[in-house]
Amino acid sequence: MRVIAGSARSVPLVAPEGRDTRPTTDRIKETLFNILQNDVREARVLDIFAGSGALGIEALSRGAERAVFIDNSAKAVDCILKNLQKTKLSDRAAVIKGDALSAIGRLSGRDEQFDLVFMDPPYGEKLWSPVLTALRASQAIHGDTKIIIEEQLSEEFPDILPEGFEKVREKCYKNQKHVFLKIRG
Repeated sequence: MRVIAGSARSVPLVAPEGRDTRPTTDRIKETLFNILQNDVREARVLDIFAGSGALGIEALSRGAERAVFIDNSAKAVDCILKNLQKTKLSDRAAVIKGDALSAIGRLSGRDEQFDLVFMDPPYGEKLWSPVLTALRASQAIHGDTKIIIEEQLSEEFPDILPEGFEKVREKCYKNQKHVFLKIRG
């Protein structure tokens, strides 16, 4: 696993050991960022269930203004911090250790909004639903925010989403998919 493009291109990244984290493969990350290529530069990025931080770090490397990483695992937070140091991107990042819902609540008080939100929750647990609701209530997102959720391929993503969101695209890979959302209306 490495940074694909930008200022930290080819820097290898570390991932937490164990089965709790599924780092996004280089090939899938490259495809995702090809889709998002016009949305990354100068974006403010939120990486929820960040794991190794690979998606937020890729965005920073490609010119995102800032990234905030959220994960409740001490091992994951340690990996994110190490990866930010290795890539020399720490000065444009913040890492929050905690569960997604309480971390989003803490972001509310910071008057910070995000242009891109990556969410890679444990597969099959539908944790994206309460997180979307919390994001909407927090004012951390705005009308043009793009939200990308990674889920296992076999998981049916419902047509009915939490209030105010709509699915605009789904990109399927061999074992997983990215679901792209935007704020409705």
